[in-house]
Amino acid sequence: MIETRPTAPVPAGADPAAPARGQAIETTVIQPSSGWQPLDLAELWRYRELLYYLAWRDVKVRYKQTALGAAWAILQPLLAMAVFTLFFGRLVNVPSDGLPYPLFAFAGLLPWTYFANAVASAGSSLVTNTNLISKVYFPRLLVPLSGVLSGLVDFAIGLGVLILLLFVFGLPPGVGVLLAPIPALFAVATALAVSVWLAALDVQYRDVRYATPFLLQVWLFATPVVYPASIVPEPYRPLLGLNPMAGVVEGFRWLVLSRGSAPGPELFVSALTVLVLLVSGLYYFRRVERRFADII
Repeated sequence: MIETRPTAPVPAGADPAAPARGQAIETTVIQPSSGWQPLDLAELWRYRELLYYLAWRDVKVRYKQTALGAAWAILQPLLAMAVFTLFFGRLVNVPSDGLPYPLFAFAGLLPWTYFANAVASAGSSLVTNTNLISKVYFPRLLVPLSGVLSGLVDFAIGLGVLILLLFVFGLPPGVGVLLAPIPALFAVATALAVSVWLAALDVQYRDVRYATPFLLQVWLFATPVVYPASIVPEPYRPLLGLNPMAGVVEGFRWLVLSRGSAPGPELFVSALTVLVLLVSGLYYFRRVERRFADII
């Protein structure tokens, strides 16, 4: 918590840089928050430039000293698409809603890859930035938030590749491509909701960094990325609503590929799940952030 207090006037002549006689100066006092504190959006807005630099730093560090550089943003979903096409599309013959399976798989992998990378990066971001957090004051939420936002660069590159694949397979993109930012924003909210919990817990319990890859692996197969949601038995279909990424993947496919099932009532359950996770995560983050510098 930052509080600005006026101080007593400083006598003139005490120091060449001192204010004129009778002029009061202000002192900024930084105090740790106590109890359950609401999110200070005004403070986040004051530090918006720092958020930009942290996010851009994450983008540059990700591909620093790599031979292929930003090409990994294209290769990662393409290689995963090839593997899933071989095993699920050819060997297992998983249906793909009437689409070529490589296109079907890539459209699901694109939002999922963004989500998985964002959670893996932002979930451990506080511990990774130990030196910064222990020496300088700024809203700690900027650290996981920058990790979530930096992945949008890779997502935008992958979206361009998906549009090229549509032409390659003879399916020119429709107007739904223009609405692709909607499921992308839903993916950002989901990644942030999960990341604030993981980042705050990782400071105190380092087991989180070892559990996160396993969590993401299980979450991948619980999400209709390599299979359509239509093959899920009807009695279990409502449970997909508890998985926000199911709505993101299905909605993204429906908008960009103009195929598959339109998001149903499960989407509202997904939105409610994200809202509960995000609000509770932000409140928990605000409650424990005053101890980050001491524990980390």
